[in-house]
Amino acid sequence: MTTMSTLKLTAAQKPTQMLPVQQRRNKLAKRLWEQMELAKAQQAGTQYTPTKFRSITDSETGLRKQVETNKRVKAWWFVADNGKLSLSVRYGTKVLELAKGKHAVEVGAEKDLVGVLTVIKAAVLAGELDTAIENAANKLREGFGG
Repeated sequence: MTTMSTLKLTAAQKPTQMLPVQQRRNKLAKRLWEQMELAKAQQAGTQYTPTKFRSITDSETGLRKQVETNKRVKAWWFVADNGKLSLSVRYGTKVLELAKGKHAVEVGAEKDLVGVLTVIKAAVLAGELDTAIENAANKLREGFGG
């Protein structure tokens, strides 16, 4: 008896592409996670500085190399006209319309921010904001002439 015969083998293959709807959900969920980390750091009085890799060309040698740099994450929350903390959800540069004519969520206090972001992330992953994400993606695409 060989070692491989102890395993259950199948003809399953890894999908080569993910559905565009799922890609957009994952993109927004990742950005919401960054906002949660930023809110947690702000509440703790620390800095949240994620890093990213950037490709630069060395001026002396002409070779391209990867350099790790800090990524800028802007907060999606702000103090509204009524003096309460509000949160607008962004997809790229576009603010999502969460309901007809509603573009922000009233958070109340800064301590509630992470909980509100968690609820929004769950709604995104459940597909509740797919039409709003689709509309924002189409507007972004139009901006590039496509």
